[in-house]
Amino acid sequence: MDYKETLNMPKTDFEMRGNLAKKEPGILERWEKENSYQEILKRHEGQKSFILHDGPPYANGNLHAGTAMNRVIKDFIVRTHAMSDFYTPFFPGWDTHGLPIENAIQRLGVDRKSMSPAEFRQKCMEYAQKQIAQQMATEKRLGQIADYEHPYITLQKGFEARQIRAFEKMALDGLIFQGLKPIYWSPFKETAVADS
Repeated sequence: MDYKETLNMPKTDFEMRGNLAKKEPGILERWEKENSYQEILKRHEGQKSFILHDGPPYANGNLHAGTAMNRVIKDFIVRTHAMSDFYTPFFPGWDTHGLPIENAIQRLGVDRKSMSPAEFRQKCMEYAQKQIAQQMATEKRLGQIADYEHPYITLQKGFEARQIRAFEKMALDGLIFQGLKPIYWSPFKETAVADS
């Protein structure tokens, strides 16, 4: 006897298998086409704002589990506030300065001593931009919503100018001063090392 025929199951178009590998491209395409993020913002325009300032990851490789988890948590927080009727603009960011990127391209075989500092910085910038695009694509695949059209990236000239203006204000307000504090230096990497 075929027991399947004895069950009174509802008739539905809902598939029994997820088939995510086949469905994901279509889902991502639909989200892009529907402009989901902008629609959420539009729905809550004029309401009280909730701004989550993104402490950005380095653009020095694929997202690792910790960075992905941080971004998912941030997305969860922003969405929760959007569902609570807050206006929630979220601009993802990437840190493109410093040793992690320099180390990453040197591991790829770039010899910084064989070129001018300007050439080396250019190679760092190109590498960082490639990593940003890769990380951004991964975040979109994780289903995160954000203003990916207007991210803040620390190598953008406008961002650097704002940092200099903020430093200027701190200096003029007497918040910047010279004192006694050791600076840890790596003779191998020829750079300052974080004291943490």
